[in-house]
Amino acid sequence: MARIAGIDLPRDKRVEIGLTYIYGIGLSRSKEILASTGVNPDTRVKDLSDSEVAALRAAVESNYQVEGDLRRWESMNIKRLVDIGTYRGRRHRMGLPVRGQRTRTNARTRRGRRVAVAGKKKPPAKK
Repeated sequence: MARIAGIDLPRDKRVEIGLTYIYGIGLSRSKEILASTGVNPDTRVKDLSDSEVAALRAAVESNYQVEGDLRRWESMNIKRLVDIGTYRGRRHRMGLPVRGQRTRTNARTRRGRRVAVAGKKKPPAKK
């Protein structure tokens, strides 16, 4: 079982895709890591040798900030923006889109689903 940066990689996937399960590693960075270590990207994770796993682990841990460290770094940056009261920090605090998107329509991911107004009267039924 390949365990890199505290994550168990899925055994039946190709190494190129399996590395993307680590937070902070996408497909392009995965290809970069495999090229630097000389591991074949078409190899399945379960078929990796111990030396290949060790080489991947060393490359990831020495050259990239991933998982907990990266999450902590991102949350500290957001906290800094909130603390100094920037426009972006206020948007983070209010749970609204941060990068200039419109909110009159569409911002459902950040704003959540809207509920109907309570106490609104229904029109009387026709006779």
